[in-house]
Amino acid sequence: MTISVALAMLHRDGRWLLQLRDDIDSIIYPGHWGLFGGHVEPGESPADAVQRELEEEISWVPSAPLQLWFSDASGTRIAHVFRGPLTVPLEQLKLREGQDLKLASLEELCSETIWSDHCQEQRPIAPGLSIVMRRLLAEMDDA
Repeated sequence: MTISVALAMLHRDGRWLLQLRDDIDSIIYPGHWGLFGGHVEPGESPADAVQRELEEEISWVPSAPLQLWFSDASGTRIAHVFRGPLTVPLEQLKLREGQDLKLASLEELCSETIWSDHCQEQRPIAPGLSIVMRRLLAEMDDA
């Protein structure tokens, strides 16, 4: 069975919002940086799922719907990646899932390890985030 997930690539001040996943062995990529989002529930659209997940994970809902950027079907899941601005300061978000959040620069994202203030150490980015990075870099090259 194919799992469908909806993820948010949110930007503010030239940086991208990341979530540091919990260090729980039963989840995919524990302790890795990734995007906020999660599973699309049965009967739910990816667009509705990303809105719901943002509210659940950081207590924030975009004022305008996020735009679907691309979908990637690799392996056993389909990732629907949405993109849009984070219209509030980082301090207004309430982290309710994961152990840290950060606005990361493109340079940090490309380094594949990012510093966590909460953990006081470098943590790796999730493998799926490299697909997002390649798309972002390709777009910048085309611009």
